[in-house]
Amino acid sequence: MEDRLQQFEQMLASLQEQYRSTVQQLEQLKAQGKEKSATYRQLLGNKLMYRQFLTMYRVYGLLEDEPREEVLP
Repeated sequence: MEDRLQQFEQMLASLQEQYRSTVQQLEQLKAQGKEKSATYRQLLGNKLMYRQFLTMYRVYGLLEDEPREEVLP
């Protein structure tokens, strides 16, 4: 059972890092005026997916609240 918990913790850390990385990439593309590019749109879809996963973890009490973004891109 401890192995499963460790795997969950690793997965959660990876998901959080992917979310942060995606947000940074979106900010860079936005600064370059590339909001209509295919890359930007794919990253935006990924960001929404990652956020949904993190929201579900919060709903089930598996993740403490984190600061939320004020505005969606």
